[in-house]
Amino acid sequence: MNYVVVSSIGAVFMGFFVLFVRMKAAKKPTNAKKIILPPIFMSTGAFMYVVPEFRLTPMEIGEAIIVGMLFSILLIKTSNFEIRDNDIYLKRSKAFIYILVGLLILRLILKAILSSTIDIGQLSGMFFLLAYSMIVPWRVAMYRSYRKLYKELHNQN
Repeated sequence: MNYVVVSSIGAVFMGFFVLFVRMKAAKKPTNAKKIILPPIFMSTGAFMYVVPEFRLTPMEIGEAIIVGMLFSILLIKTSNFEIRDNDIYLKRSKAFIYILVGLLILRLILKAILSSTIDIGQLSGMFFLLAYSMIVPWRVAMYRSYRKLYKELHNQN
């Protein structure tokens, strides 16, 4: 089976997994560890660049980082916290679901188009870097927002 098709199917499953996790997370209070750990765990994926097929040119690195950071703006705008029952919760956002599905569809379209001109290994490296460049600013913004509410919550008592 074609690598592009297999990786696209994997991306769809990961997208639905993220939606499921996000919906479940909104039902429980959050903490700093839940915000900080995902990018740290994801960083192990950078070991892919040890293999020459996944290495990127400086131009590809720049493109992936810029696009990832631009996409992170959408996630940052739809991730808000609220204080409920003396705990901090992630607010549910209907827009987040649409944005995540939209990003997934855009990723599949870009992958289909770019796979004809960019080697599948490099393309995988680019999409990993794009995702990481999207998640890190998003999680940093979430952490800052969380800390602000945390201070507000604990200064009241």
